[in-house]
Amino acid sequence: MRVEYINPFVESAFNVLKEVLNSEVKRGEIYLKPTSMSIMGVAALVGLAGDVEGRVLFDMTKETALFVASKMNGENFTVLDELGKATIQELANMITAQAVTKLHDLGFKFDLTPPALFTGDNMEVSTNLGEVEALIVPMELGPNIKIEVNVAIRERIK
Repeated sequence: MRVEYINPFVESAFNVLKEVLNSEVKRGEIYLKPTSMSIMGVAALVGLAGDVEGRVLFDMTKETALFVASKMNGENFTVLDELGKATIQELANMITAQAVTKLHDLGFKFDLTPPALFTGDNMEVSTNLGEVEALIVPMELGPNIKIEVNVAIRERIK
């Protein structure tokens, strides 16, 4: 996976989270995971197709999703209702749109799928990308509050 694909997602996640949550964001240590992996409880998935193919997953606990929905909507969420779920999808849209704009400016051309939201316990996401591992960038928003930006992208095999 080329760093040119990853940096825009990392930068965009940091900038958007800092802006919309109006709080400090700290980037954790980057690490690799297999593309087949368990999710923490709430995940927004955006697919990519074109010059590059793959997906970006915004993975978090239910508690983090409630924190994000509360901060972004200016009200206290205790249940992840339809508005809360839509808020997490919109956050994924905002981050991905900013990253894609940067990638288009670098000459990469591809399309996105609308964010799909997955919630539940003991769920696993698999991606059929062959040998590609997912690069995980934790974004720490506070004690025990983090969103993992999980990027699995490869150049399209022609």
